[in-house]
Amino acid sequence: MGLARSWAVALHGIDGHVVEIEADVGGGLPGVHMVGLPDAAVNESKDRVRAAVVNSGCTWPNERIVLALSPATLRKTGSAFDLALACAILATSEVVEQGALDGTVLMGELALDGRLRPIRGMLPRLLAARAAGMSRVVVPLSVLDEAALVPGIEVYGAASLSEVLGWLRQACSLSVPQPAAEASVSDPPDMADVIGQDDARHACEIAAAGGHHLLLVGPPGTGKTMLAKRFVGLLPRLDPEQALTLAVVRSVAGRLPAGEALSTYPPLVAPHHSTSMAALIGGGSGIAKPGAVSLAHGGVLFIDEAPEMGARLLDSLRTPLEEGEVRIARTEGTVHYPARFQLVLAANPCPCAPAHDRDCVCSSLVRRRYLGRLSGPLLDRVDLRARMFPVTALAATGESESTEVVRTRVLAARAAAQERWAGEGWRTNAEVPGPALRSRFALPGATLRPLDAGLRAGELTARGADRALRVAWTLADLAGRDLPDRELVETALFYRDRRAA
Repeated sequence: MGLARSWAVALHGIDGHVVEIEADVGGGLPGVHMVGLPDAAVNESKDRVRAAVVNSGCTWPNERIVLALSPATLRKTGSAFDLALACAILATSEVVEQGALDGTVLMGELALDGRLRPIRGMLPRLLAARAAGMSRVVVPLSVLDEAALVPGIEVYGAASLSEVLGWLRQACSLSVPQPAAEASVSDPPDMADVIGQDDARHACEIAAAGGHHLLLVGPPGTGKTMLAKRFVGLLPRLDPEQALTLAVVRSVAGRLPAGEALSTYPPLVAPHHSTSMAALIGGGSGIAKPGAVSLAHGGVLFIDEAPEMGARLLDSLRTPLEEGEVRIARTEGTVHYPARFQLVLAANPCPCAPAHDRDCVCSSLVRRRYLGRLSGPLLDRVDLRARMFPVTALAATGESESTEVVRTRVLAARAAAQERWAGEGWRTNAEVPGPALRSRFALPGATLRPLDAGLRAGELTARGADRALRVAWTLADLAGRDLPDRELVETALFYRDRRAA
């Protein structure tokens, strides 16, 4: 008996850390002692690993076994270390050679009969292994397709501990990934299905072109949900970096489709208004899991019946809207999840929500209280507010533009913005900080006068003025102009200042 090493990867949020597992066998009473900040799931692996080793036809050392997981200061959670623990212990008795383990990451949960079970977060674990210079990885066969999404590292899939041991002894081969199929994401519905609502459609076009947040208010049946579901079709496809980041979040959440290539379609996430804080922002016991705001990264978070969700949940969106990420603190550490999304809110004008305003039975106080659930600080971060009205027979006779037509203008406006902010790392006008908006291009005083008037009258906050200026730049991009003028600034204020009710 002696000393052996193997390697696995610990997951902390979406960040992976390569863990060196040392096994020392001998020199004391029989027993297994594990050190290195293991959680309950890792501690319980001692019994799973022993049963899997015995049921795989190998001999369990009847001596003192010390297992050290390094770095010792990093909290180890989950069951992904089972396979590496088993191989390290067996390497001390030369069932496998230490040289076969060098440069190899072993990940997977062991069943009592030696079968390998899948684990969450395989994609960020492999990215960490590749960054650490590891040459090959063995994963459960059921997650081999997900592991294949990471290039630059050899990936093998095994169904059991016996297969892994045979492969390490060069007695058999393991499965290798097959080329991934195209992501099975259907195109969103067409904007042409929405009848009338020219004002709201134009607001959607502006929001898509500049990355702005949007509020749609109107009675039931006017097309708020229809527009929101078609809004994502106006957005550009994700680039490889964005697609990989979204896939990492989905992998940690257990939402990554198996056997498909990285999806470049912007996600549309629509949580119900009865959702919990943990489901919306992220949370859970131990290390917090990503929520809806992170699953919508690079796409759209649509909240229907927004006033029904409650002020506390809605106000929790304020930090992600400003910073593009979520920080969740737990006793086992603080995790960071990306959350750069476009927010689309939909609301009825009052609780009774009649088809026509003339049938409303709510008093003005009830209407104000209902829409007052959308707090001022949240609405200050919403750049565009569109009012929707019941469709008339006359409006129904007109033809609406298709998604493809509107998307062409949106992509052209986004290209203009990217060219303007080239080298700064900003993709849309909504991401540009206020100081850069005001100092990079010297706009005439007459252009900014409506913003100054709104600030002096107390109708605008400094944040609101910057957001209105961003919308004005987007309107200029859509119009093919080099700079926004006073008319475009007033149009931006028109979409921002209108009351929801």
